Amino acid sequence: MKYIPRSIESEVRKASRHFSAMILTGPRRAGKTTLLKNLFPDAEYILLEDHDVISRLRSDPRAFMEEIKCPVILDEVQNVPELFSYVRTMIDRLPSKKGQWFLTGSQEAPLMKEVTESLAGRAAVFQLLPFSIKETPKVSLFRGGFPEIISRPAAASIWFRSYMQTYLERDVRAVSSIRDLSTFRRFLSLVAVRCGQILNRTDMAAPLGISVPTISEWLSILEITGQIILVPPFFENFGKRLVKSPKLYFVDPGLVCYLLGIESEKMLNHSLFLGPVFEGFVASEILKNQLASGRSRELYYFRDQQGLEVDFIVPRGDRQLLFIEAKASITVMPDMANPLDRLAKQSSNYIITKALVHRAGKERFPATVLRSGVKAVPIDQLASVLGKQ
Repeated sequence: MKYIPRSIESEVRKASRHFSAMILTGPRRAGKTTLLKNLFPDAEYILLEDHDVISRLRSDPRAFMEEIKCPVILDEVQNVPELFSYVRTMIDRLPSKKGQWFLTGSQEAPLMKEVTESLAGRAAVFQLLPFSIKETPKVSLFRGGFPEIISRPAAASIWFRSYMQTYLERDVRAVSSIRDLSTFRRFLSLVAVRCGQILNRTDMAAPLGISVPTISEWLSILEITGQIILVPPFFENFGKRLVKSPKLYFVDPGLVCYLLGIESEKMLNHSLFLGPVFEGFVASEILKNQLASGRSRELYYFRDQQGLEVDFIVPRGDRQLLFIEAKASITVMPDMANPLDRLAKQSSNYIITKALVHRAGKERFPATVLRSGVKAVPIDQLASVLGKQ
């Protein structure tokens, strides 16, 4: 597969000029290693999943580190967290040398804990998700954006099955001492069914016969390993009583389609899950845009107890907000913008931009003005609305 440039490249290059180390996290197989190898072709590469390499490192870490020739890519460093203190020592020996250590990891939270304790101020931190639709038009609602799916779409079902097996055996067991993987697999399917819904841990616990704290722990595992997005409600109440639980989405729409047993694009188009899967697709694309631009993740939804709901709210700084409605329909109607207008009228303290993001058809159409102040944008042009912010 020919290398496809990633939107985050300029930020990564900039960081390599100003920091001695860089941490790149994200879900397994999102393209972290490929990105770093392409940007830094002269860097030595060491995969820290090989048992022989890990054994040698742990038996004599100083000797192992002395043999490394910088710059170096240390892949999947969460497998040897003790490595961070040695990297810090090496950085402090030559603090003026930048772009020497490139570390990747598939488990964000444990990795960040080690970074905070060992590499604070020495490392720039980024997160890489699967391809966005801005990076390649091959990303789709049914297939998603994992690089190997983009490369070999005909083998998608085999790849997703293998991916889930690897994910369960490696990432899940590395984060938590889960013994009953069969129940965890059922949990994954249940999470897929709840995609796009407001999170209710009690309702999820009952059919699995497990406790609410266990549900919370398992959701945390999915979030840590970059599989789901929990979108919190917007923090300002506009004088309303609000729903306080987050909404649940998957990072990759192809993976949720696989978990739902959706086997074709036609099957998805006729599925009751089309709307929720598309909503999750939009949420993921918004986050990918933010992360690629080096911004923090800021994504919310709004829903009050009177039933007014806006799918996504994106803060844009200086009291500006972007309201987004996600509609899986290819054809859009003016009344689809009603929730945007209703909430905008209650948001007098903000400067509001409103957009309705819809599914793109086979023919490419530009963004249009749906009605005064509301732009209708096909999903493949979402980045034009988000801008650089």
